[in-house]
Amino acid sequence: MSLSLEELDSHLFKCADIIRDAVDPTDYKEYILPLVYYKSISDEFVKQYESNLEEYGEDFARRENLYDIPVVPEGYLWEDLRSVSDNVDKELNEAFDALTEENPGLQGLFRADYIDADALGDDRLGKLVEHLSKYDLDRDSIPPDMLGEAYMDLVRHFAEEEGKSGGQFFTPPHIVNLCVRLVDEFEDGMTFHDPTVGSGGMLIEAARYYREEQGGDPSKLTFTGQEINPDIAAIAKMNLSIHGLNGTIEREDSLSNPAFKNEETNELTRFDRVLANFPFSADWAKSDLQDDKWGRFDWADKLPRADRGDYAFIMHMAEQLKDLDRGDDAGGKAAIVIPHGVLFRKHESKFRKPMLEDDLVEAIVGLPENLFQNNSIPSAILVLNTDKPAERENEVQFVHAADEDFYRELSNQNELTDEGLNHIVENFRNWTTEERVSRTVSLDEIQENDYNLNIALYVDTTEPEEDIDVQEELGKLRELQAERDEIEARIDSHMEALNYE
Repeated sequence: MSLSLEELDSHLFKCADIIRDAVDPTDYKEYILPLVYYKSISDEFVKQYESNLEEYGEDFARRENLYDIPVVPEGYLWEDLRSVSDNVDKELNEAFDALTEENPGLQGLFRADYIDADALGDDRLGKLVEHLSKYDLDRDSIPPDMLGEAYMDLVRHFAEEEGKSGGQFFTPPHIVNLCVRLVDEFEDGMTFHDPTVGSGGMLIEAARYYREEQGGDPSKLTFTGQEINPDIAAIAKMNLSIHGLNGTIEREDSLSNPAFKNEETNELTRFDRVLANFPFSADWAKSDLQDDKWGRFDWADKLPRADRGDYAFIMHMAEQLKDLDRGDDAGGKAAIVIPHGVLFRKHESKFRKPMLEDDLVEAIVGLPENLFQNNSIPSAILVLNTDKPAERENEVQFVHAADEDFYRELSNQNELTDEGLNHIVENFRNWTTEERVSRTVSLDEIQENDYNLNIALYVDTTEPEEDIDVQEELGKLRELQAERDEIEARIDSHMEALNYE
């Protein structure tokens, strides 16, 4: 049966209804996403196994090198799980353990313990397995691109179910799309990194954009990310895998323990593109990183405040960009979602100064407020480039995209429109100066403003005053005066009738 994306989305969303009230909404993703992943692997494995069995015979059909997906152990195919009616929780745990043992590369991927979820008894888990059994999820039945998109929709759905806390692992798609488009011009062989990867949305969108907008092959790109939360890191790993992308997700804090590095040269790995939405103004391990072995935090004589790690993340990502001056084969670009305060907080001017004087900043895009589930404050996108074109050197483009022309109001948050996104990107690509929207500013002017990057200093963000038609306004005044005279006359008449003076 051929499914549309909408039908597949609806089918997967119903999984939450089956376990609703049995577990907290914040845990839906822990129990459902691994099952969807397992089902897709098992269905595809069965197809490939049948083909290998016919070609190589039973003795060789299970050889790992014949598969481009994890090998499902005997006795743990989806149909085997489906046949279990007692102790379903125990069987699911064993299935994930067996899959991991057979495929060591999946270590740490499956973290849910179905036995620990007391309210998820045989009835609910049986219904969940049976519901997912309704459709085959192999590549012949569901194209990988569609399955990947549906999986990402499911991640978004769970983020919305979680409400405010869900925003910690999921960046709204319109913001992700804008970040990717601000650093596009991708080529085969490029490397992409997200140091606060969450569920992997930035990397997934970069792959989609390369395939659908540039006609490229995402399998020729490399994707890496790091995530401090082990449960969310597992989701990112599954997300990349289900999209068929070459990638590695490491768990740990990117600032305290960067995972992508070259110990021999004592340098961090540098990438063609860095995309990130780091946690705004979060605490960071300042005291442990005073003498950072990677030399990341040397933009000023003092480090950022321990309770405000914004510039620690920015300096870390700048260090992760390829740089021709450091012997790399190309420059690197980054699109980083930031809180507005990063642009103008006075005590942080000491970090803005070297960033600007090194000509790292290519653009700053101011966004509307209330775009995120977990944060209603206005935000912006900081675009860094270690190899700016000659015509853009010593200049920064400011884009004010916080007006109503750029977004629409939804029930609980705002969303950038397609027209708004296109407007931003076109102005950036064309280095456009447009009244009350964008302006290209010289470094000299920014220096005169003490390296303050507040967009309002460079783009007139005030609402234009309406032209006043004096004759029309006088006419309205005369009408109001006549109306007032009529009312006063009526009141005088009533007062006289009531013998009031």
